[in-house]
Amino acid sequence: MSLLPGLSIRRATLFDSAVLREILHDTYASTWLPQVTAEAARAFRDEDRPARYVAERGALFWVAGREGEVVGFVDWEADFVNALHVRSSHARLGVGARLMDQAEAEIAGLGFSEVRLETDSFNTRSQAFYASRGYREVDRYPDKEWNSGLTTLLLVKALR
Repeated sequence: MSLLPGLSIRRATLFDSAVLREILHDTYASTWLPQVTAEAARAFRDEDRPARYVAERGALFWVAGREGEVVGFVDWEADFVNALHVRSSHARLGVGARLMDQAEAEIAGLGFSEVRLETDSFNTRSQAFYASRGYREVDRYPDKEWNSGLTTLLLVKALR
């Protein structure tokens, strides 16, 4: 059950692109920016990674909305969750759980027996969230996507 009344989940549309980029900038600033190197922060800004990501995959996202405002999204491919982002103003209100419920149900519906995703070793809040959903760590490796010096954790959950 969602802690946020009136929350709905739907497929993203092209009209959501700007707000999806805003959400990525918001979660980057509140979560990753304090952790990454100045070089990684500069690359994020200079390459406008949110715009590129939304242009490439945004039409595949599922979004959470409330009162006409998109407050989060989830993106997956096959059995791998690429991203789960919730506006910092809506964190810990059940948005991420509802989005992951959607992703896990869709992945199971495709016939996969497990779901995989990555988080970072510094992100203890996301680790606790995923652990509460039954995910377990199966691997650790250097973060290559951000070239940040951080450590990435691979988490896996068996689907019923």
